[in-house]
Amino acid sequence: MSASTPNSPASSAAAHFAAAAVSAPANEVRLSVEQASYSYVPNPSQAPLFTLEATSFQARPGELVAILGPNASGKSTLLKLVSGALRPLSGRVLLNGFHTGNLDPRTRAQRIAVVQQESRLLFPSRVWEFVLQGRHAHGRSLRFESADDIIIARGALARVGAEHLLDRWMDQLSGGEKQRVILARALAQQPLLLLLDEPTLHLDVGAQMDFLEVLRRLAAQNHYTIVVVTHELNLAAEYADQVVLMQRGKVLRTGSAAVVMQREILEQVFQASLSVEIGASGRPRITVLSGTLGKQGTSR
Repeated sequence: MSASTPNSPASSAAAHFAAAAVSAPANEVRLSVEQASYSYVPNPSQAPLFTLEATSFQARPGELVAILGPNASGKSTLLKLVSGALRPLSGRVLLNGFHTGNLDPRTRAQRIAVVQQESRLLFPSRVWEFVLQGRHAHGRSLRFESADDIIIARGALARVGAEHLLDRWMDQLSGGEKQRVILARALAQQPLLLLLDEPTLHLDVGAQMDFLEVLRRLAAQNHYTIVVVTHELNLAAEYADQVVLMQRGKVLRTGSAAVVMQREILEQVFQASLSVEIGASGRPRITVLSGTLGKQGTSR
């Protein structure tokens, strides 16, 4: 990719984001999704395979947003719109006032980090080598990592509680350890916005809670804006500042867990009999009484 000229939109965006990373008021809107929609249309002569209806929500520095819903509700599609990997059919997605889909790949990688459901290892590597991959967006091609890159990578591992894994081989880690290291690689990008697609999918209950505790701490202490796709009701209820509840390509409700996660609408969305109780913290606790969660096809 050619370098941006000093007065180009890409250069302006990069400079703006660099300044924003230094200081961000907690009440300032960082992410704004405004009536964004999308359709998967493999052939213009055919009906769409899937449509995400117009969607709106906002997120601020230090907030953790959970996009919650069963399979095929559009959670991952919405995450791709937020990341800029897809451009909305209508509406817009703004990160600090800039359209995410219009950011050049380098600026986008510096400001938006995405943790996918599966992060396959293409070749054997130690933890420190894997985390340093997150510095590629900040470097130049055909160069070795700088001393600053190494300091940033070690700091990222420390923030997720995984610095002791520095010299371990990636294929020797437990599921929970591996997810922390993958998260550290994302943090090494030094993003403003952290997006995670079902990050707890293959973890046991204890590891799930540990991982969400790490995310909650990162949002509070380091002012990341974090968006997590999940179908785990109680994880969303316990850790999210905002919940975006989805079903079949439509956002049904947005707001705090206590406002969004009410029994009638959750039973409608997840097709199960549920009990919802509000705990001492003011957050709901959901129990499945009967039925099976989420028999609604393949996720998008």
